[in-house]
Amino acid sequence: MALTRSVSLYSPLHRSSILIRSKPSFIFPKYPPKHSKFTNLPLVHQSQIFFPPHSSVAPSSLFSMDAPPEGYRRNVGICLINSSKKIFAASRLDKPGSWQMPQGGIDENEDPKTAAIRELREETGVSSAEVIAEVPYWLTYDFPPQIRENLKIKWGRDWKGQAQKWFLLKFTGKEEEMNLLGDGSEKPEFGEWSWMSPDEIIELVVDFKKPVYKEVFTVFAPYLQ
Repeated sequence: MALTRSVSLYSPLHRSSILIRSKPSFIFPKYPPKHSKFTNLPLVHQSQIFFPPHSSVAPSSLFSMDAPPEGYRRNVGICLINSSKKIFAASRLDKPGSWQMPQGGIDENEDPKTAAIRELREETGVSSAEVIAEVPYWLTYDFPPQIRENLKIKWGRDWKGQAQKWFLLKFTGKEEEMNLLGDGSEKPEFGEWSWMSPDEIIELVVDFKKPVYKEVFTVFAPYLQ
């Protein structure tokens, strides 16, 4: 595992414009041994729904851009990679020992890609990144009963779980930009951060998120070689 940076919680915040561009997809035959080929990076709609032949998530859990499942909170996930193809992960302040990639809720009438950029900035202070790919369907996970009950009190609504749209972003700034205080608009969520491999993150994420993480890494495999 890469060296963790707990001191980054106090790193200075750098603000620079985020670059949004799409790049053509390409395929590597190595990791994982079976992965799906996708051709379109822009946001997809119902007519473009895509189900990978080797998907690890049941088809009933995959939804088009226009139809996230009812009863699930709309959410985005961010897979941020550096020039060495390592992935940003951070430890949760409310659950010591649990690491995850940045994620957050989609505001009303907010575009998922816009939400991903906003959440990354709010949680990590990072604004120097470019969107290079996305998972072109919704992925869902259910909350365990106790977590669901706690979040029902927090949010004032009983969500079954979260329906996520995942984006792959490439970090284009310097590590001094990492600031786990975020941009100051939200309460900090993370205590430490590190660049990790997919396997390391799968090992450290909470169990109920593991299937979604495995699917995300399968779809983004061509960019993680």
